[in-house]
Amino acid sequence: MSNPVYIDPSTGGMLFQVLAVIFAALSGVILFFSGRIKMFFNRIARNFRERGQETPDTNEENR
Repeated sequence: MSNPVYIDPSTGGMLFQVLAVIFAALSGVILFFSGRIKMFFNRIARNFRERGQETPDTNEENR
């Protein structure tokens, strides 16, 4: 027979406090670097758009 595992009642409160701090820290980092994050994704989107526009031109020149 397996013995039931006892979890201290205050463990849930401690876990919630740790997760709240981690969530707050991640939110702060995202907000602090939001401008750079937007620039990064805009640069990636611009590269995809430029590649999409260049592909038909190069295909037409090879014909």
